[in-house]
Amino acid sequence: MNSAEKLPIKVAVLDLYEGYANQGMRCIREILNQFADFHHLNLKVEEFDVRLKNQVPDMSFDVFISSGGPGSPLESEGSDWEKTYFHWLKQTEHWNNNDANIQKKYVFFICHSFQLACRHYKTGLVSKRKSTSFGVFPIHLLHDGKDEIVFDNLLDPFYAVDSRDYQVTKPNHNKIKEMGGCILAIEKERPHVAHLERAVMAARFNEYMIGTQFHPEADAVGMSMYLQTEEKKKTVIENHGEDKWRSMIEHLNDPDKILHTYKNVLPNFLRVAVESMQLVEI
Repeated sequence: MNSAEKLPIKVAVLDLYEGYANQGMRCIREILNQFADFHHLNLKVEEFDVRLKNQVPDMSFDVFISSGGPGSPLESEGSDWEKTYFHWLKQTEHWNNNDANIQKKYVFFICHSFQLACRHYKTGLVSKRKSTSFGVFPIHLLHDGKDEIVFDNLLDPFYAVDSRDYQVTKPNHNKIKEMGGCILAIEKERPHVAHLERAVMAARFNEYMIGTQFHPEADAVGMSMYLQTEEKKKTVIENHGEDKWRSMIEHLNDPDKILHTYKNVLPNFLRVAVESMQLVEI
């Protein structure tokens, strides 16, 4: 048994789903379990109900994953839970900016959390979309995205599950650069819609914090089963049409699309975080 097996790696999952039934938390749990089993790591995972119970982790954790969630990333401004959430974020920043702290804290923001982080840091404009984006879509890498270690092994474009009513556009490049970050990926081009700016789909905020507006945790088998339940199938067809529903099922069953994203993005992030702890080379 090596040192990595003896010493626990503490992972905090910040749950922003506000008690709503979802696939996101299940998928995050499965990725963490698979990663720990494959690399023989002792991951200690704890979940925090941010929006219902005002819970956030302390700085004893090594890695943080902040989930997607329902509702508006704008209307929560000034709420108690958001104040608590942003206080945790500032604590994490202060920890990472302190040279005395050799081991840094790694953070991954997903969808709703990503939008909140962009609003908090003023790195882009968060606004409501004209229509809901729901489906499996191509994501296009920018120059920095092609060099991003968390996106290792991804194609350009790669495919991801997108489910959102809001978007981040008009990136503040000066602010992002000042923070030590960069824009990594943008959404598909829609040439049939005039003057429509493509949304930011992934960004690095600094050396230790990264996020995506898509769902890298989406699991192809689980999502496919979920979409084929009578209730969800009916909802998708009523809102987006049967062609959209069939297209999603086809994309989910394509191993080069969602499965490829699932197997790479969050596992790459975890690998970087674990390797930084100098516990084991993966």
